[in-house]
Amino acid sequence: MKILLDTHVWLWWLTEPERLPSKIREALENSANQLCFSVASSWEIAIKYAAGKLPLPEEPVDFVPKRLMRDGVETLAIEHRHTLQVSRLPLHHHDPFDRLLIVQGQLEKMPIATVDSKFKKYEVKIIG
Repeated sequence: MKILLDTHVWLWWLTEPERLPSKIREALENSANQLCFSVASSWEIAIKYAAGKLPLPEEPVDFVPKRLMRDGVETLAIEHRHTLQVSRLPLHHHDPFDRLLIVQGQLEKMPIATVDSKFKKYEVKIIG
């Protein structure tokens, strides 16, 4: 199964795996699953790092691609259909990056690994 990783899930998996619920850890460790990371999450990481809100051991331009490649995580591109579909989402969640991930999960028919309870208000499968 393909699983879309919320930004915090990917970061916790790399830096603080003990913070992840067991259901998410099991999904990440199951070699039958293909893990996917949205370009939206890379963008979010870059913005937070530049603003001084996200410390990383190296700049995002190196940190993100190295770890995605090392762990065999697939990149999910942002397409026009993803961004335009956001206009159809109810405003349960106001974070633009999370709204884009929700739409990507819906359109790509992928469950999203997240601990963000606001995702449950949308018609998208959640692992968490």
